[in-house]
Amino acid sequence: MTQVWQPDPTDGYPDPTHPGPGGWLLIVLRVIPLVILNFGGLVILLLIRLVERPLCGVHRPVTSRLVQAVCILSLKLVGLRLCVSGRPMREGGAVVANHSSWLDIFVLNAAKRIYFVSKEEVAGWAGIGWLARATGTVFIRRDRREAQAQTQVFRERLGAGHKLLFFPEGTSTDGIRVLPFKSTLFDAFFAEDLKTHLHVQPVTVVYHAPADAEPRFYGWFGGMGFAGHIVQVLSHWKRGSVDVIWHDPIPAAQVENRKVMARTAEAAVRGGMPPERRIT
Repeated sequence: MTQVWQPDPTDGYPDPTHPGPGGWLLIVLRVIPLVILNFGGLVILLLIRLVERPLCGVHRPVTSRLVQAVCILSLKLVGLRLCVSGRPMREGGAVVANHSSWLDIFVLNAAKRIYFVSKEEVAGWAGIGWLARATGTVFIRRDRREAQAQTQVFRERLGAGHKLLFFPEGTSTDGIRVLPFKSTLFDAFFAEDLKTHLHVQPVTVVYHAPADAEPRFYGWFGGMGFAGHIVQVLSHWKRGSVDVIWHDPIPAAQVENRKVMARTAEAAVRGGMPPERRIT
């Protein structure tokens, strides 16, 4: 079972906001186009894949661009400004990032055409599971006994030029901290026939709350309900922003083992956070 990060009760986390009539109106004005955009995009994607799959196999030259476009437009509808710095790697390999919110999916897909590695249970979530499957998410069971099968899946996807992204913290936080990276999640990437040409690129995701909101506004963690957090984000009139910072790729062949890789990637991600957020 995935361990969920829980905040310290003494940290003074605010209660969820309760929107007034104007807030509910804004939710309606945002939700309707978001649903049309994402599920309309899903229908178009599935139709394109009918042609793309037999011609290209696991390669997704058209649908990956469609997913990126949908995510860029979704962020605009949510009211979240995206700022990207650094250079996404051209080498083959994986991407690792800190995890703060369900918004990370839109943010990271908008910043670069990538494919998420997610826990197996997400595949069964109504709505989200369908979108995840259609967009090429790799679902894994975090069990060392299945490492060999997972390595084969990673080998196929990396061989197709896919950038696989996963969250080594293993859970989401409040957006103002980076938790220690779990080294077990790097295990499959250290297979002998993968690590010789594999790079791991750390990415820092930094959310900035709207001017009049609590700094942890975009964080989704602990016992927070999904619907309640969506209401909080979509009912706020002022815009926030998010920084996506790409760090230098780490060649797996130059790293001693998965534990060293986890520590190195964590240090890079943590270093991209503002100084006051470099806490655990």
